[in-house]
Amino acid sequence: MPSESEIDCEHPDTAREIKLTGKLVDEVLELCNENVFGCYQCGTCAAGCPFIEEMDLTPDEVIRHVILDKKEVLNSKTIWLCSTCFICAERCPRDINITVLMEALRQILLRLSIDETEITSLSEEEKRKIPQMAFVSLFRKNIG
Repeated sequence: MPSESEIDCEHPDTAREIKLTGKLVDEVLELCNENVFGCYQCGTCAAGCPFIEEMDLTPDEVIRHVILDKKEVLNSKTIWLCSTCFICAERCPRDINITVLMEALRQILLRLSIDETEITSLSEEEKRKIPQMAFVSLFRKNIG
């Protein structure tokens, strides 16, 4: 039987099981060392985000999910839609770099061999709508 602190869910697109031991916030803090507890949910990050209309969770909601140890955040497409433009980090009144938080969540999934950055799976309409900066970020992630 899994312990209460074990994170166990199934990724919806890949049907791969996601298992982490310990709290999600601890995993994230180990990777990014951002003070997520400083976020007071003002929404400034969401207001400046170029992808907010496509996201299923706003950046501040992602932070809240991490703090509350809600494993559903790992199923969010928001993690993969973040273009790492740093607008949220620049505007955050609490100086939280949300971009590195998103990278940490991606890293957790990538360590489990779960990846959402397959450009061939995008429709032509999505390719036209997505800002060019996102494609640059996508290529950076894939090329290294």
